[in-house]
Amino acid sequence: MGKRTKETITLGSGKLYSVEYTGTIPSNEDLEKQDNILGYIQKGASLDYKPEFYEAEDDLGIVKKQILTKEEVTFKSGILTWNAETLKKLVATGRITEDSEKGMRTIKIGGINNNDGKQYIFHFVHEDKKDGNVRITIVGQNTAGFSLAFAKDAETVIDAEIKALPNDNDGTLIIFQEEYTPSDDNENTDQTV
Repeated sequence: MGKRTKETITLGSGKLYSVEYTGTIPSNEDLEKQDNILGYIQKGASLDYKPEFYEAEDDLGIVKKQILTKEEVTFKSGILTWNAETLKKLVATGRITEDSEKGMRTIKIGGINNNDGKQYIFHFVHEDKKDGNVRITIVGQNTAGFSLAFAKDAETVIDAEIKALPNDNDGTLIIFQEEYTPSDDNENTDQTV
């Protein structure tokens, strides 16, 4: 395992896993199984954290106070490999049926009354054997819908945009984990993950 420091340069993309959220977030080992890959991604992934503040200030600019009033987290990624099961995790109104005799899987999408209310865990892993892996985990739903463009000279990529929802009673929106090599001179014992 590598040692991530403030000088570590993070290059490259990663793998995106997804499972239904049932109230707890499974271990990394349970999430990072081949069956849980949402789809291989193209053009990387991005995580946006946007806080909103209210600022109170007197007319002369002598006293000022800011308070955090809102946080928004969005995870975006292009999904290159996908099927109906992938789409089901990206839409709240998807219903899948399978006919094994015909070898046909069908997903019906739409109808507000079909909203399943499900939330999903989206777990992104940037693998770096030299400097240590980085993991980003959020709970949320795809809020951007999707577009399927079938072109003769380009692959069809689904651009997912996941809005994070609190995943615990503390209001946590992002779980960011990085692997590092503890040093003997580091006496920090607060290693809560």
